[in-house]
Amino acid sequence: MFTIEHEFDSTLITIVDDGGVPLQEDVIINAFSECVTVEQYDARQDVVQKITLSMAQLRDLAAAMNLPEGSYSLVRSEQD
Repeated sequence: MFTIEHEFDSTLITIVDDGGVPLQEDVIINAFSECVTVEQYDARQDVVQKITLSMAQLRDLAAAMNLPEGSYSLVRSEQD
């Protein structure tokens, strides 16, 4: 299950783990025009872990999801 909310300067996506036990904490993705942040509460350390991806890193991640093991370099078109 997930929710999508449009904020003033970003889009907020919350992914809820509604699968089998053990359940993981919600993942919150905040998409801004210049970057994307991914957050998840870490109960072991009682802190929210956060990473920030540039738009180029996000494009590379999306491309990598459907590729076999290996090392790659994306060639950007003039439209990117």
